[in-house]
Amino acid sequence: MKTVLLDNGASTMKVGFSSSSEPKVIPNAVLRGRKDKRHYIGDQIETCQDFSSLFYRLPFEKGLLVQWGIERDIWDRLFTHVLQVDPKDTRLMITEPCFNLSSLQDSYDQVVFEEYEFQSYLRTPAPQWAIHHPSLDADCSLVVDSGYSFTHFIPFVKKKPVVSAIRRLNVGGKVLTNQLKEVVSFRSYDMMEEAYIMNDVKEQCCYLSKDMYKDLAVTRSKKNTILQEYVLPDFIHSKKGHIRTPGSTLSQEQILVMNNERFMIPEILMHPSDIGIQQAGIAESIKQSVDACDKSLHGLLYANIVLIGGNSLIPGYKERIEQDLRPFVPIDYDIRIVTPDNPITFSWEGGQQLLMSSTKHEQQKMFVQRKEYMEYGSDVCRRKFNKIGGQ
Repeated sequence: MKTVLLDNGASTMKVGFSSSSEPKVIPNAVLRGRKDKRHYIGDQIETCQDFSSLFYRLPFEKGLLVQWGIERDIWDRLFTHVLQVDPKDTRLMITEPCFNLSSLQDSYDQVVFEEYEFQSYLRTPAPQWAIHHPSLDADCSLVVDSGYSFTHFIPFVKKKPVVSAIRRLNVGGKVLTNQLKEVVSFRSYDMMEEAYIMNDVKEQCCYLSKDMYKDLAVTRSKKNTILQEYVLPDFIHSKKGHIRTPGSTLSQEQILVMNNERFMIPEILMHPSDIGIQQAGIAESIKQSVDACDKSLHGLLYANIVLIGGNSLIPGYKERIEQDLRPFVPIDYDIRIVTPDNPITFSWEGGQQLLMSSTKHEQQKMFVQRKEYMEYGSDVCRRKFNKIGGQ
């Protein structure tokens, strides 16, 4: 029987079979073009010719899957055209958000078993998959998952989460992109409707500074080495924007000047209070999470910090966390932070390892069979699934 692994993120889905060498990364959204009025579902965005003013319809709101009508459209295309599987002959492993509401968990169960009729399924948060990645062999690890909606801090001891020590920061990639849209719209062009383009600007231009005040001084100086010029795509000659090479000639291209925005936008991850979010930044949240664990584990957790999620790709992210964390940590504790080669697919790869390393008997204990669900309902799912911060 085939097993589908679906890391169902708020921004992208990472999906593949248990036998796949790597997952496919597909937008978890339905987009509508401004000019052609066509709807692009999931992977269909690859056929889009004009990315200006794309209208997004997202199944996730504030990190929770609430728009099931949109998600069904995406899953219909995913299972029928991308994976080409019959759910009735397939097992499903799927991720859910940390601290997911029990009522929303029941919706997962109902859609998976009653509408798609999968043979069996396993539902668990993505960090629970990540901790089984073959590259992680420590007894204690702290997973920092910084994705689209939130940043979560989850300490694990012998592959099990310390639920009371989990922390959440209400800042993710969406907050950064929205803030960048506002700043750029105030200083230059109106980019409030250009989420797709501004997300690309963020990914190409932004970085985390090791010395914010020094870099701010550079941006005000005559010898400004930080300033970059982002060439906006015209969707006739170019579909994707790029950083202009200094000294290159310009024709009719529109330029977006990126100066202190390059490092001030990601700075929100370290100081959320800059935009009115009264929470601790990443470094302090790591300390809070570790402090909530048994004192004997502190040294092990600080020595095994794993950074996953899309924000881990921001240049300078790992180095800045290490720099900001050092003053909080006793001098006799080592700090070791690891960023995987691909932090976006890391959880999916861990889920694949979890399945491959478990015996048939262990899998029977993990998965809920459709006949079990039809007899006992969501109660059997609540009993079996290892929830992180469940209700």
